[in-house]
Amino acid sequence: MTINKLKTLLVASVVGAGLATPAAALDELTLQLKWVTQGQFAGYYVAKDKGFYEEAGLDVTIKPGGPDIAPPQVIAGGGADVVIDWMPSALASREKGVPLVNIAQPFARSGMMLTCRKETGITSPEDFKGRTLGVWFFGNEYPFLSWMSQLGIPTDGGAEGVTVLKQGFNVDPLLQKQADCISTMTYNEYWQVIDAGIPAEDLVVFKYEDQGVATLEDGLYVLESTLEEDGMKDKLARFVAASMKGWDYARENPEEAADIILENDASGAQTEKHQVRMVGEINKLTEGSDGTLDMAAYERTVATLLAGGSDPVITAKPEGATTTVITDMLK
Repeated sequence: MTINKLKTLLVASVVGAGLATPAAALDELTLQLKWVTQGQFAGYYVAKDKGFYEEAGLDVTIKPGGPDIAPPQVIAGGGADVVIDWMPSALASREKGVPLVNIAQPFARSGMMLTCRKETGITSPEDFKGRTLGVWFFGNEYPFLSWMSQLGIPTDGGAEGVTVLKQGFNVDPLLQKQADCISTMTYNEYWQVIDAGIPAEDLVVFKYEDQGVATLEDGLYVLESTLEEDGMKDKLARFVAASMKGWDYARENPEEAADIILENDASGAQTEKHQVRMVGEINKLTEGSDGTLDMAAYERTVATLLAGGSDPVITAKPEGATTTVITDMLK
């Protein structure tokens, strides 16, 4: 997103509101993250730290997530205006009655993988049968369940199925050999395994992208009713424009972006080495994106989620689950 376009959006907003000076009150907006403060969300923290949101006339509050925080529940309860969620979770939530709408898609590619110890002898997905696999829940299980369904592998154990271990957001099950494979992201848990002392040559990874079951991650979602509020489309357009400017800056300045993450990490649990590496890996997933949802990727995601045999993630093709009205305003 160009600086000129962002300025145009801001000027239009100021004029439309009848405001005479740039000192006018900023429009408030709350963003709920999918997980804790880390490089996965660098673009938003950069946009706030570098003043891109303020330039766009916005006062943005960023709320970190956590293992017990489900963004669809937060927004349904009025705790956020915009949430970051993976599309499988968002579409499943929509089918269950939370009318989420994708307004932008900063992440163009998936970073999800299953990582296995090579010593298990697993070399292909067919070898999963009879194994124990670590899986994240709270909406993150849907891509995995869809994949297993397409493979025809039951997830209730047995010699012909897999035993699903409800995995915490760590890599302990693999390190402690409680699971043969665990869920990892290219930008996070995979490197935790490496840092724990298991070299890459002792691992086998299955990227969801390579298996043809990748689904869209880290999109921006609002409730249908939010889009109907007076002035909200303009506010969201300014938010998306400033956020994409933040992502552009993070790609050009990954080490500075990592520093901004560390400054905003109230837990103090993150390390500079890990965050610099994470931002670098995340940049591979956002590269080339201007925030516009690729409808072909959307259709592939929907097809993957519907292809669940007797237990699909969603049971019908969604209607009204996406809109380009916000990103169209930026062109």
